[in-house]
Formats: sequence, C-alpha cells, structure tokens
Amino acid sequence: MKSSKTISKPKGKLGVLLVGLNGAVATTFLSGVLAVRKGIAEPVGSLTQMGSIRLGKRTDHRSPMIKEFIDLAGLDDFVFGGWDIRDENCYESAVTASVLHNDHLAALKKELMPLKPMKAVFDQFYVKRLSGTHVKKGKNKFELMEQLREDIRLFKRRNHVDRCVLIWCGSTEIFIRPNGVHKTLRKFEEGMKKNHVDISPSMLYAYAAIKEEVPFANGAPNLTVDVSALMDLAKECSVPVSGKDFKTGQTLVKTVLAPMLKARLLGLNGWFSSNILGNRDGEVLDDPDSFKTKEESKLSVLDGILQPELYPQLYKKYYHKVRINYYPPRGDNKESWDNIDIFGWLGYPMQIKINFLCRDSILAAPIVLDLVLFMDLAQRAGLKGVQEWLSFYFKSPMCAPELYPEHDLFIQLMKLKNTLRFLKGEELITHLGLEYYD
Repeated sequence: MKSSKTISKPKGKLGVLLVGLNGAVATTFLSGVLAVRKGIAEPVGSLTQMGSIRLGKRTDHRSPMIKEFIDLAGLDDFVFGGWDIRDENCYESAVTASVLHNDHLAALKKELMPLKPMKAVFDQFYVKRLSGTHVKKGKNKFELMEQLREDIRLFKRRNHVDRCVLIWCGSTEIFIRPNGVHKTLRKFEEGMKKNHVDISPSMLYAYAAIKEEVPFANGAPNLTVDVSALMDLAKECSVPVSGKDFKTGQTLVKTVLAPMLKARLLGLNGWFSSNILGNRDGEVLDDPDSFKTKEESKLSVLDGILQPELYPQLYKKYYHKVRINYYPPRGDNKESWDNIDIFGWLGYPMQIKINFLCRDSILAAPIVLDLVLFMDLAQRAGLKGVQEWLSFYFKSPMCAPELYPEHDLFIQLMKLKNTLRFLKGEELITHLGLEYYD
C-alpha cells in the first residue's frame, strides 16, 4: 500500500505554547532543547531527533534518520511561551524544580531568564493542592477562554510566528465524567457562559487552541479534548489533537511487559504497582479527586493489552492495584515497585519484580519535543481530529469512539512509523517477509 499526502514546508518560526510553563516537565523540556541548540547535550529519548526509520525491504539497507526522511521544524525555529500560576522566570523555576543540576542550568541561564509565563486560567476546585496568584479574572469561563485566544494571537504577532502547537503540561485535574454539557458544541459554549462545573480549565485551553487553529496535545490524564464537542470542533476547524497522559515510568514498563505475557500466553493472577514521588505532580496526586483521574488512566492499560474477554482462562480474574504516594524528599526522582504474579504451563506460579528508579521529567521532556514536532507535521499534512498514530506517547491514547485504544508500545511504534511512511508515499512495513524465501 502506497500513498502520499502533500505536506507544506515548515517555513518560519514555530511557536511552542506550554500550559504549566514553570513546572518541572516544561522547564526540563525547555532546558533540554536550549542545551541541544547550543551543542552541549544530546536529545536522548527523542524519536524525532535520534530515531531512524526502515524503508523498503531489509535487503535495501535504507534506514535514514526520521528528521532527514520527513520535513520537521528545526529546533532553532522554536519560539517558547505559555501560561502558569506562578509569576517567575523559567530559570528560577528550573532551579526550584531541582531536576537538572545547577551547573547545567547555569549554562542556560541567559536563555531561560527572559522566559516568563502569561497569566493562567486556574481554579483550585479542579487542582486542590495548588494555589497561585498569577491567574486571569473574568465574569465567566467563556470570557476566560476568549482571553486565552487573545494571548495566542498576541504571542503570534509579537514573535512573528507562523505556526503554533499547544501542549498541556499542567497538573492533573479532578476526575470528571463526560456528560450532557460535553456532547455538542452548542451545549459546551452555553456551559462556558454559565460556568458549568464540569468544564475545567484544561478544556478552555483546548477550545481556545482549536479555535485559533493551533494543534493541541494533552499530557495529563484529565478529561479535556476527548469530549464530543471538542472532537467535533477539531474536525470542523481542521486541527489535529492528541492525548492523553504522557507515558513515562511505570506505565511505560507495563506496555512492554504485558505484551510479552500475552504473546507467550502466560497467565496473570495479580499486578501490584506502587510509586513514591516528591515533585509538584506527586503533591497534586495526593488529593483523592486528582488521584482518581490518574488511577483511571493507569488501570486501563492492562485490560487494553491483555483483552481478558478473549483470554478468560488467563486474564479474567487478575487483581490490579496502583498506588502513588507523595514523598517530598524524593523530588522528581520517582521510584516504582511492581510485584507481578503470573502462571505458566499447567498453572504453575511464577513472579516478576521490578524496581524502577526513574526521573519523571527526564522521561517526559523528549515526549514533549516529539509531540511538538509531530503535531506540527500533522497540521502541515492536512491531518485533523484525533492523531491516533501518536498513541506511542500516551498512557490513555485517544481513538475513534468505535475503537478500543492500542496500548502495546511496539504496535504503537509500528503505527507511528507506518504513518510517516504513508505520508511520504513509501511502502508500509508488515514484517511478513515471505518474499525473501520464494
């Protein structure tokens, strides 16, 4: 199967707008991009910067770098901006976050100091463990959304930016179930004017971005752009959207290990997952309402991969528990433990134990970079609505309503690379390989 789409060239500057500009993830991403631009670090973990893609048969020996195969914006073309509830520059925030060493940040101080956030749309009802004074005021949510639209327009004018991408790097909001106010655009817009409680700040950012024809990606698990009204708006405005919840530590491991169990038809009795985390994300998740949102995201992965309805003897009755504990001394250096009780031939039990000492923002930063570049590519290629091919980056991937999400990391990577091949008119890779043995 060959096809190709017309992809406009990435001319001019690309605006990178981040919600939560002063947070650990955003400042780690900013610092990393600036360090790479200065030639003092490598973009480890970034598929767009360090990944290759096989083209044609294995015997063709064609495996260019992805950034050489398809037209992506250059890192030097990035112009940064965003919103936060704290009024401080990104250097101060990066020092406070303590993800990167001070000597590393010192080399970037000149570039980070001028980066300051615009006032954020924030309501403590949705993130109870945070508070801030650098926030917008308005008579209703519709007016606040309009202020965000004006921020985007002003950012473009001041920075002479041709295109933008907006990424939600903000904190996890409380759990909200989709309901009537989310069903149609008319009801959603009425809800904003009436300050409906089930329209959260993240939804206002998503609506504003789509109306300004800015691609939007949600890095948190909260209900945001994945509601009928905003999905319809994205199609209507021909804007790409993606989400949700950056796939970093423990869940990244699950989407590697669970496919192994399923592939070898090994049974599962239980999977107990525990985490300690001391950054602002950990503090937010210490609130039960915000944790419920994260829990739903993390719990959905195993069922999606193992498909107990197809394999009831192996996966119908397994017990799955996820815990996240706020532990300030650990900071951004998250630690997770997994105890996995499995069974094999004739039902004999076995165990797998994993202790992952990771750095949450270090794993998230390259995801932000790749999403910025791929979401911009999607828009230049005329793709609109949900970008399921970017599921590779998310714990709870968005997909069409009639589909189930694909969680398997390697299937996700195959889908992503095949999408790139499709866009460039290359043969899709199926790994069938029978032609080698004819």
